[in-house]
Amino acid sequence: MSNQTVSEADRATPPEAARRSRQKSLSELGPHYKWIALSNTTLGMLIATINSSIVLIALPDIFKGIHLNPLEPQNTSYLLWMMMGFLVVTAVLVVSFGRFGDMFGRARMYNMGFAIFTVSSIFLAITWFDGSEAAIWLIFWRIVQGVGGAFLMANSSAILTDAFPANQRGLAMGINGVAAIAGSFLGLLIGGVLAPIQWHFIFLVSVPFGVVGTIWAYLKLHDTGERRKAKMDWWGNITFAVGLVAILVGITYGIQPYGDSNMGWGNPWVLAALIGGVIVLVAFVLIETKVASPLFELSLFKNRSFTFGNIANLMASIGRGGLQFILIIWLQGIWLPQHGYDYSRTPLWAGIYMVPMTIGFLLSAPVSGALSDKLGTKWFTTTGMGITAGTFATLIAMPVDFSYWVFALVMLINGIGMGLFASPNRAEVMNSLPVTSRGSGAGMMTTFQNAAMVLSIGLFFSLMIAGLSAHLPDAMFSGLSSNGMPEGAANGIAHLPTVGILFAAFLGYNPIQEVGGQALQGLPQASVDHLTGLDFFPHLISDPFHDGLTAAFTFALICCILGAIASLFTGSRNGLPESPETVGAELAAVAADAGVAAPSELVDEPNPTARHSLTNVGAAHDDLDRPRIAGRITAGDGSPLPTAAVTVTDLHGRQTGSASVLDDGSYAIRGLEDGTYTVIATAPGRSPRALSVSVVGDLVFRRDFTLAGGSALSGTVRDAQRPIAAALIVTDQSGAVVTQAQADAEGRFSITGLSDGDTVAVTASAPGYQPTSQLVTVDAAGRGEIDLVLLAIGGVQGSVRTADGSPLAGATVSAIGPEQTIVASVTTDADGRYRIEGLTDAQFTLVANMYEPAAVPVTVLASRHNTVDIELGTTSRPVS
Repeated sequence: MSNQTVSEADRATPPEAARRSRQKSLSELGPHYKWIALSNTTLGMLIATINSSIVLIALPDIFKGIHLNPLEPQNTSYLLWMMMGFLVVTAVLVVSFGRFGDMFGRARMYNMGFAIFTVSSIFLAITWFDGSEAAIWLIFWRIVQGVGGAFLMANSSAILTDAFPANQRGLAMGINGVAAIAGSFLGLLIGGVLAPIQWHFIFLVSVPFGVVGTIWAYLKLHDTGERRKAKMDWWGNITFAVGLVAILVGITYGIQPYGDSNMGWGNPWVLAALIGGVIVLVAFVLIETKVASPLFELSLFKNRSFTFGNIANLMASIGRGGLQFILIIWLQGIWLPQHGYDYSRTPLWAGIYMVPMTIGFLLSAPVSGALSDKLGTKWFTTTGMGITAGTFATLIAMPVDFSYWVFALVMLINGIGMGLFASPNRAEVMNSLPVTSRGSGAGMMTTFQNAAMVLSIGLFFSLMIAGLSAHLPDAMFSGLSSNGMPEGAANGIAHLPTVGILFAAFLGYNPIQEVGGQALQGLPQASVDHLTGLDFFPHLISDPFHDGLTAAFTFALICCILGAIASLFTGSRNGLPESPETVGAELAAVAADAGVAAPSELVDEPNPTARHSLTNVGAAHDDLDRPRIAGRITAGDGSPLPTAAVTVTDLHGRQTGSASVLDDGSYAIRGLEDGTYTVIATAPGRSPRALSVSVVGDLVFRRDFTLAGGSALSGTVRDAQRPIAAALIVTDQSGAVVTQAQADAEGRFSITGLSDGDTVAVTASAPGYQPTSQLVTVDAAGRGEIDLVLLAIGGVQGSVRTADGSPLAGATVSAIGPEQTIVASVTTDADGRYRIEGLTDAQFTLVANMYEPAAVPVTVLASRHNTVDIELGTTSRPVS
C-alpha cells in the first residue's frame, strides 16, 4: 500500500503539487498567521478603496492635464466613466471572483488581484498622450484596475473568515472595514494634495504598495478554507454580467440631459437598458435554480442572518453612497467659495473638511467589531443605522451656509454611526456562511454594496437635479439679468442642463465662468468680476440647492431606517452568531467522539446509470472521476430512501463532499483524496447516521446506511425546582450516536426519527449540573415520555423570599469566599430564584441584599445538590 501511495505522489503533476503546497491548515501556519492575513488584506482593501475615490477629487487636474473639457456635451461620457467605471466593474465581477476563490483558492485569487491592480496602476501613471485618446486609455486601465480590485474585495473577507475564529471575526472585519471605508475618504485627501502637483502621481502612489503587497501575499498567504471543485456556471456569469451592466449603464446615462429634459430617464436607450437588464437578471435567477454549480448560491438566502444582513448592507450603501458626491458639491460649489476659498483650491479643502467623518469611522468600527464578538451584532448594526439616519435628519435641518463646527460634529457622528454598523454587519453575514461558500458569499455581499453605490449616485444626482430644476432657472435668470446681462443670453444660460452646473461645482470649476462663455464678454468688467467672483453663484444657488439636499437626504434617511429595521432580524435568537458550520460537520464531530466506525468493505463500480445522475459538491461532474465511496441508503424495512442526502467531512469536521441519492437508494462520492473521512447520511424525519471510512489507492469503499424514523420520544429536563434548557444526546445500544436535541426554556424536548421498539439511552447535560442518562424503549405506538432530573454541581441555588414567603425579584445574592472577597454575584429572577455556578469545594458566605441584607454560611460540595433558600430579615436555613 505504501508503494502505491508513493507512486501516486510521484505521478502528481506540477500544478497539483503547487496547489497542495499553497494549501495549509491553521495549525501548520501557527497562531500569528491570522494577523498576517489581516494586515495584508487590510493593505489590499486600503489601496483598492483609495483608488476608487482618488480620481474623484483629481478629475479637474486630470482633464486639464490631457487637455480635455469634460463639460462639453461630447466629453460628458468620459467624465461619467472616469468616475463610475471602477465601481461598475467591481460590482459586476466580485461574485464570479469570489466563486473562483472557492474553486481555485482564495489566497491565489487575492494575490492575482494584487498583481493586476499594481500593473494597471503603472499603465495609468505613464499616460503620455492627451485628448480623447488619453481619456479612453485612462478609462480602459481604470476598468482593468477595477478587475484587480474585484479580486481583492471578493476574497479578503473570505480569507479573514477562514483565518480568524468566530469570536474574533468582528474585530478583524472591523479593522478591515476601517480600511475599506476610510480609504474612500483618504483618497480625497491624497488626490487633493497630489493632483495639483502632478496628476500622474495619484496613480503612481499605489505602485510601491502594490508591489510590496503582491510579493507579501504570494509568500505569506495560504489557503486554509475549503476548496470546492465545480464546473463554471457560464450562463449564470453571462446573464448576471449583461443584466447588471445594462442596469448600471442605464443609471449612468440616466443622469445626463436628453433633448429638452434635464435628465435622460425618458431616453429610449436608457429605458431599454433598464428594462432589458431587469429581464436578463430575472433569467439569471431562473438559471441559478437549474444548474448544478450556480454562481449565486440562492440557498444562502434561506439563512436569516445572510438575507437580512445583506438587505441592511444594501440600504446602508444606498444611503451613504451618494453622500460623498453631495458633500463635495456642497463644499466645493457653495460653502468654500462663500468663505473665501478660490475654486481652484476647493477640491483639496473639501477633502480636508470631510476628515471628521473618517475620524468617526476610525474610532467606532474596530471597537464595535470587537464588542460585537462578545455581545452579538444586532444592536450595534441597528443603533448604527439609527444614528446615521439621525445625522441625515440634522443635515436636512442645517442651513446651506452652516457653521463649520456644527457640520464637523454631524460628520463625526455620521462616521461613528456608519462604523457601528459596518463591522458587525460584515461579521454577521460572513459568520452565517458555510465554509465552502465564503468566497461566493463575500462576493455577493460586495456586489450588493458596489451596485448600491452606483445606484445611489444615480438616485442622489437625480434627486438633486430634480430639486434644483424647480427654482434654479428662475434664480439664475434674475441674478444674471439684474447684473446687466441681456435677457436672451441670461435666459439661455438659465435653461442650460442643471447637471452641467452640478458637474462644474463637483469638479471645482467656476460654474458661471464655464457656462457664461461669450455672454460675459459684452458686460462691464465690474459686472464680470461680480458674476464670476466667490459670492454671486454660491448665494444664487443656496436656496435651490437646499431643495435638492432635502430630497436627497430624505431619501438617504428612509434607506437608513429600512436598514435599521432589517438589522433587527439578523442574528440567532440568543444574540450570538449563528454557527457557520454545517449540520454534517457537527454530526461528524459527535460521531468521532463516540468512536463510530465500521469495517472497510470494497465494492465494484456502482450502478452505471448513477454516473450520469449523481451530483457531488466536492468534485466536478465528470465520468472520468471514479467513485471513492459508494453504497445505499434504506429505511428500516429495506426500502430505498431517495430523499436522503450524504455529506462527507474530514477529521476537522469540514465538509469535503456530498451526494444526492438515486431512486434505488444508491449514492457515490467522487473526487476525494486519500485520507480518513466521516460519511453522514440524513433524511427528512429520520435519525441521521455517521460512519468512518479510510480512502486509499484506487479502491472503492462501500458504506450502507439504514435510517430509522417515524416514532418520537418527548419529556422534560429539570432540577429540584425548575426546568432546564439542557442538551440531549441519544445513543443506541452499541453506543453510536443516533441524534441530538435541545430542551427549550420550559425544559420540554421532543426527539423524532426513532423506530418502534428502539431501546436508546437519552443523556441530558447542562453547565453546572451532573449529566444524567436514562434507558428508554419506544413503545409500539411510537410514543414515549420521560422525566430527566439533573443535580447541581460546583454551585449553589435557591430562592430569596420575605418573611411571609413572598418571592423577591431583583435581589442581589453574592458569594463571599474564604479570602473574604466576592467571587460571584447574581440577581434573582421574577420568582425570586437565583443560581451561582462555578464555585469550588469550599466554605462560602451567601449575602442577599435588597431591603435588609442577610448572610448565610454554606459549604459547596460538587457531590451534593447545594440549595440555600434565604429569607430577608429572618434566620435563613440551608437545605441540602
